[in-house]
Amino acid sequence: MTRSRYTGVAIGLHWLIAALIVALIVIGLTMAHAPIAMATKFQLYQLHKSIGISVLGLAVLRVLWRLTHRPPALPERMPQLERKAAAGSHALLYLFMIGLPLTGWALVSASPLKIPTVLFGVLSWPDLPWLPHLADKARWSAVFDNIHAYGAFVLIALIGLHSAAALRHHFVVGDDVLHRMLPGVKPAGKTASDGAPSERTPT
Repeated sequence: MTRSRYTGVAIGLHWLIAALIVALIVIGLTMAHAPIAMATKFQLYQLHKSIGISVLGLAVLRVLWRLTHRPPALPERMPQLERKAAAGSHALLYLFMIGLPLTGWALVSASPLKIPTVLFGVLSWPDLPWLPHLADKARWSAVFDNIHAYGAFVLIALIGLHSAAALRHHFVVGDDVLHRMLPGVKPAGKTASDGAPSERTPT
């Protein structure tokens, strides 16, 4: 049977990760640029780390689910170049959803400050192996900090492009790309196995 929508698990993971990433962006920009008290910044820093590790775990689950559950087919009328762009942008999103939390984890692990990570104030989280024992921790911490910060801006741009593409498909192209990932939305048509044209959307 040809899928017309993502599975419920995929939809749930998609929107949960999206909400957490938005929270990370807001918290990260606040920590870096807002004139807040040091105690508040510390609390936000801990929350940022907690949410970041959560995104890492959820993103890994999302990739594993994607590999074991085939997504809806691309629209038949979608141009080949647009298909490649969609596949490439999704690959980059997955890369940054996993890579950015890892760079943040590396930053914390290599930090000379040695501030422990306690997820949501409950679960003690270890540093990455070897990084706490680096000889020049300050230099490596700065490297990871730059990668994490600039990578966050790249991710913001990718999310903007991803959102704009989904809205374009909905309002300009008029296909079901957006509907297939919206929770609680039923398919408009039957599947290919029912003998009728299926509602196909890009991955």
